[in-house]
Amino acid sequence: MSIEEEEESERAAAEAEAGPVESAAVAEAAAVAAEAGAEGAGPTPEAAPPASPARVAELEAEVAALTDRHLRARAEIENLRRRAERERQDALRYAAANFARDMIAVAENLRRAIASVPPEARDGNDLLKTLLAGVEMTERELEAAFQRHHIRRIEALGRPFNAELHQAVFEVEDAAAPAGTVVQEMASGYTIHDRLLRPAMVAVAKGGPPRDAGPPAPEAPGGGAAAAEADEGARGRGADRAYQEAERGPAEGAGRRYDGSA
Repeated sequence: MSIEEEEESERAAAEAEAGPVESAAVAEAAAVAAEAGAEGAGPTPEAAPPASPARVAELEAEVAALTDRHLRARAEIENLRRRAERERQDALRYAAANFARDMIAVAENLRRAIASVPPEARDGNDLLKTLLAGVEMTERELEAAFQRHHIRRIEALGRPFNAELHQAVFEVEDAAAPAGTVVQEMASGYTIHDRLLRPAMVAVAKGGPPRDAGPPAPEAPGGGAAAAEADEGARGRGADRAYQEAERGPAEGAGRRYDGSA
């Protein structure tokens, strides 16, 4: 036998001896891996026991309470949003109220200047006639500006006294006029949108026949809108009246206030 053949036979014998050892090692490794997998998986979880009726009732009550709190929170947020929107609208509508109140005095002075010139003096003086025409034009422009900004004059003369729109300065004995009727107007009243800007200064008749179902008293500005915003309107009117009381001073405030009764 040659050397090459001897080497080949030795190699075959070595491989025959190694085969059973490798198979045993592979089998042992597979068994170890299976055992490790079984330990990692842990015990099989058991099914949870059913909840008791008392626990179910407790959870349902908790859900109902949380739902109620959620709904109340949403309602409160919605109320805050509406209130903020209403306040924003009021700020836009009444931002110029103080300025408008001051401009009313300017309009009244223009009217007094026009009324102070008798017609015969106007006809005999061209310069005065031209001057008065300019004053009248200024007055008309101012009234147009009032209209554009929703500033309205209150019609008081001949109407029943309305404490929300009129301020009585004194009473007048008048047997012909129904009691409680406005017979004189010393200063016009104004409203801005649905809020009183300044009450009309009036004189009220007394001693006459009781008022029948004649012309209705002038409705307070705003109508249904004022009813929807009663609290804001009441505060606005109270502030306006306080302002007027301060402006009238002690001389006028010393007179007796008329409350609308005969």
